[in-house]
Amino acid sequence: MAQFVDAVNGILWSKALIYLCLAVGLYFSVVTRFLQVRHLKEMWKLLFGSQASDTGVSSFQAFAMAVSGRVGTGNIAGVATAIAMGGPGAVFWMWTIAFLGAGSAFVESVLAQIYKEEQDGEYRGGPAFYIEKGLGIKWYGVLFAISTVLGTGLFLPGVQSNSIAAGVQNAFGVSPTVTGFVIIALLGLIIFGGVKRIGKVAELVVPFMAIAYILVALTIIILNIGQLPGVIALIFKSAFAVEPAFAGILGMAISWGVKRGIYSNEAGQGTGPIAAAAAEVSHPTKQGLVQAFSVYVDTLFVCSATAFMILITGMYNVQDPNVAGGFLVEKIPGVDIGPAYTQMAVDTLVPGLGSKFVSIALFFFAFTTLMAYYYYAEANIAYLFKNNASLRKTAIMGARILLLGSTFYGAVKTASLAWGLGDIGVGLMAWLNVIAIILLQKPALQALKDYEEQKSQGLDPIYDPKKYGIKGAEVWEKILAASKSGKKVG
Repeated sequence: MAQFVDAVNGILWSKALIYLCLAVGLYFSVVTRFLQVRHLKEMWKLLFGSQASDTGVSSFQAFAMAVSGRVGTGNIAGVATAIAMGGPGAVFWMWTIAFLGAGSAFVESVLAQIYKEEQDGEYRGGPAFYIEKGLGIKWYGVLFAISTVLGTGLFLPGVQSNSIAAGVQNAFGVSPTVTGFVIIALLGLIIFGGVKRIGKVAELVVPFMAIAYILVALTIIILNIGQLPGVIALIFKSAFAVEPAFAGILGMAISWGVKRGIYSNEAGQGTGPIAAAAAEVSHPTKQGLVQAFSVYVDTLFVCSATAFMILITGMYNVQDPNVAGGFLVEKIPGVDIGPAYTQMAVDTLVPGLGSKFVSIALFFFAFTTLMAYYYYAEANIAYLFKNNASLRKTAIMGARILLLGSTFYGAVKTASLAWGLGDIGVGLMAWLNVIAIILLQKPALQALKDYEEQKSQGLDPIYDPKKYGIKGAEVWEKILAASKSGKKVG
């Protein structure tokens, strides 16, 4: 089974997906005239620009839910792995895919907003919805939904809880069983409250965890400020094979940097737009810009914090791909790839602090990812059973129980097979979604043009799907009617 799973992942997560995500990100950046630069100020303004309603969460809550899914164990262990396998230059390629990926994140999130639906008093949307309604291919949408439910609802939760339990046991000596019960008790209180409670918790926890982590990183950087110019130079020189020590692993730097960047920021994978669809805004472009900014937060801020802590303190090794068990650089002999790099970097600040700080960071990062996983699964179950309200409610309740069970199991057992199975789900999602947004890009680009035209006229943009002949956007016809009647929207 494990060999089969590895073989399938070898196909799904091949270089073809890496280069496809790079190419699509570059394409959308060009056709939107690099909106991630032009509208950076607007992104920040819109982040706090809408309020929650009876049916939708605020822009910031939707942003926080997306960030909670993006910021996880990959921001600690994933960055360390990228450096260990691809050298310091991998960090540059993580930045590159984040910059380009913001274009993909914008397009998929705008599409999610355009084709969202209202179910049980809440907005629902995402790739499954816009694939069926925009492309008119129902089986394609069903395949995406099933992949998402299996990946984020069944297999991946155990991996996150396993990281939490292992970290807490190493730092504080608490049994994984106890940790598992605590996790599912807290998670149950949140997910049984629905999307609005998830949004409220994410709104509070995500800024706290990200800011605290970045502050620790800044402290370490300031204390080693003399090393900073050299570290920045090392990243850029290594990224282009100018640094002699890493000249032979340029391909590894690109591959690992892009792979870990994609896995961390999820741009184009189809999970971010599920959260984006839940927002109450007056124009799809507004949430598209907010979600593009969430890619920056994940990679340019949180991942960079980890990278600079590791590199500036010299707490890393770089493996030699040509020599089994060999190293191009071995600064911390005998240390396994992963969170230990970050732990040792933090230990330079206060001896003994590293394991405790990283375990706490892992708890918040992984726990909020569990919240996001549940919401992604719920939204796609809602899609699969959207024509049967009674069955939909039963399926959602079953998903909650199943997710809590897989979360507890992962905390007390090894989760290597679950990780591999989850990778299959996520990899399939990425392929299906990237192809879909290429085929369905026109409505998103039209929405951007419409938004910019209205802004140039000094208006607060309001979206009218009929202006461009968009079908399947019934929710927006309702929102437009409400705005004309004077009711406040977004």
